[in-house]
Amino acid sequence: MNPFIFITKARKTRNTRNIRNTRNTRNTRKPETQVKPEALLPMQVLNLPPYAAKVTCRDGKRMIFDKLRRKYVSLTPEEWVRQHFVNYLTVHMGYPSSMLANEVELSIGQKRLRCDSVLYGLRAEPRMIIEYKAPTVSLTQKVFDQISVYNLLLHVDYLIVSNGLLHYCCKMDYDNQKYLFLEGIPSYENI
Repeated sequence: MNPFIFITKARKTRNTRNIRNTRNTRNTRKPETQVKPEALLPMQVLNLPPYAAKVTCRDGKRMIFDKLRRKYVSLTPEEWVRQHFVNYLTVHMGYPSSMLANEVELSIGQKRLRCDSVLYGLRAEPRMIIEYKAPTVSLTQKVFDQISVYNLLLHVDYLIVSNGLLHYCCKMDYDNQKYLFLEGIPSYENI
């Protein structure tokens, strides 16, 4: 089994009607932008179900379509994990994409923070925080401390941390001031 997925370059399109109106030359097509060799490097296979990610190159940089933000974003190893995990939650675990948000901004005084993903409940209350790391990043206490800071503001029921290879899910028990590590990610109907 090949441990990597190779990303291919998509063709760049443009509006040729405007070009014909403004130029009267035979060759109105611009040459495609050159792709930097590092833009074609493979992305690591994750411990998540594969899916047909929409990946393209723009100005020599790889971009991936984020279905929650409805736009192409820079394809980093962490973004690769985020898109696979969101796909896993929505397609395989029954989470409604309308209840999920990526890059949720939080404020503590003058300091601005960003949660990687937040799941909201029916009354728009935060229910789950998800923190992603690149596959090469170990899930250390520092990562759990980071998501705990977000939870001080949002007070959610579930915390998930994933680097695409390992996934940890905790259910918060505020009455007894503790948390319980779950054996897997709960389906939407079980949260």
